[in-house]
Amino acid sequence: MSAARPLTTLRTLAALAALPLLLTACGYGAESTDDEQQAEVAADAPKLSADEVRIGYFPNLTHATALVGVQQGILQKELGGTTIKASTFNAGPSEIEALNAGSIDIGWIGPSPAINGYTKSNGENLRIVSGSASGGVRLVVNPDKIKTLDDLKGKKIATPQLGNTQDIAFLNWIAERGWKVDAESGKGDVSVVRTDNKVTPDAYASGSVDGAWVPEPTASKLVSEGAKVLLDEADLWPDKKFVITNIIVSQSFLTEHPDVVEAVLRGSVRTNQWINANPEQAKASANKALEKLSGKPLPAEVIDPAWESITFLDDPLASTLDAQAEHAVKAGLLEQPDLKGIYDLAPLNKVLRAEGEEEVDDAGLGTE
Repeated sequence: MSAARPLTTLRTLAALAALPLLLTACGYGAESTDDEQQAEVAADAPKLSADEVRIGYFPNLTHATALVGVQQGILQKELGGTTIKASTFNAGPSEIEALNAGSIDIGWIGPSPAINGYTKSNGENLRIVSGSASGGVRLVVNPDKIKTLDDLKGKKIATPQLGNTQDIAFLNWIAERGWKVDAESGKGDVSVVRTDNKVTPDAYASGSVDGAWVPEPTASKLVSEGAKVLLDEADLWPDKKFVITNIIVSQSFLTEHPDVVEAVLRGSVRTNQWINANPEQAKASANKALEKLSGKPLPAEVIDPAWESITFLDDPLASTLDAQAEHAVKAGLLEQPDLKGIYDLAPLNKVLRAEGEEEVDDAGLGTE
């Protein structure tokens, strides 16, 4: 495996690592960072090589595989007598820190913090072992001020944070149109206003921003308040798919407990199968989980369109993660990283073969 060079940003490593798409549920009351949910285990269920597996994820629709897998007991069923201990997080860096500290073993997380965690440790702390979700990012605007994409010039558009996945995507889109924006300050032909997702609706309502390039459910929240969808980011990607959520694992846990990792991945694959076969039930299950975690479910006018914009799949869409890293390099927010070795998809492909599903590719960024 090649060693990865450190990831840097123009401002701070934390700014690039943070993936505020994972913060979107905060706007609906979620502030918990360690719920330590304990799943019920059948008394006679045999244990795997570990007594428990500590998983981390976010109270967010893009993490519905984890939300539903825990809620429906699908993950626990695959683990038998090995107990799931689930913790929720509200920021990418805090989940990476928990993985590094051994507080969690496996986590659902977005591409930017996964890249950052991998490169900061010179490729020694984590592996991406599966995909989980694609899509769920839209450009929504005030229809009274912006009617076409050309109308964005001179306007103020919110992104979640400097260097986060949506911020990089918007900067890349601006550059491809031939417009100029200083990546660090956000000033230029379009004003890129970094705004936490939980306050973006208020910023939009006050007129502080004219629109936002944001993940779900923030985009649908804005639409419910009068904004219009001008662009779905999926339309910019081949086959309309790009990674929004991956599954990562501590390298030490993967080495010591491969059977547990395989069981979690089998549970994830079967959860995604159930989600795709039962979309309405799955949406209700995810919302019930969100209500337990945040104290407040998403209203129908928000969750319905948000759910439709997300695709749940096992393929990590490795080529799109590589492209996202290249977009960050082009924007000047990332030194060219060596991502060789960030993926270990052998356990997932073993599960997929057993399930009669197609194997997935690591785009040349695997461990072999």
